[in-house]
Amino acid sequence: MRTIGTTLLFLVFALTAYGQTETDSRRNSSRAEPKGGNHKNEKLSMKEFDPHFAHTVFFWLKNPDSQEDRMAFETSLKKFLSKSAYAKTTFIGKPPKASRNVVDGSFTYSLILSFESAEAQQHYQDEPPHKVFIEESEKLWEKVIVYDSQSVN
Repeated sequence: MRTIGTTLLFLVFALTAYGQTETDSRRNSSRAEPKGGNHKNEKLSMKEFDPHFAHTVFFWLKNPDSQEDRMAFETSLKKFLSKSAYAKTTFIGKPPKASRNVVDGSFTYSLILSFESAEAQQHYQDEPPHKVFIEESEKLWEKVIVYDSQSVN
C-alpha cells in the first residue's frame, strides 16, 4: 500500500507540474501541438490540473494480456470520460517498466482525475456516463483501488 501511495503522490505532482508547463506554453503560442509527431493535424486540448480534489483509480484486469479486453476497457473508459460533466482533467496511464523497487507496476491501468471540489467528484460518481462505464467494464477487472485526495492548502 505504501508503494501505491508513493506512486499516487508522484503522479499528482507530475500532473500538477505538467499542467503548469502547458499553461505557460499556451500563453506563448495560440496553438499547442502534441510532441512526438504521432498525432498529425490534431490540436492538443489541455486543461489545467485542479488541485482541490484528485481522484486516482488503479485497475487490475482479469486478462491483462488480452488485447481484446484492453481495447474494450480503453474504449469504454475514453467514451465515459468524454461525456463526464465534472472531471476537470483526465489522465489514463499504464505502468512503465519499473526501474526501482519502490515502483509498483502491478496494475494494468491507472486513472487520475481532478475536480474543483469533493461535491463535484460525488456528482461524477452519480452521473449516467460513469454508471454505464462500470456496467460495460466491471466484468473486465478483478481488482480496483481508489485513492481520493484533497489539497492541503
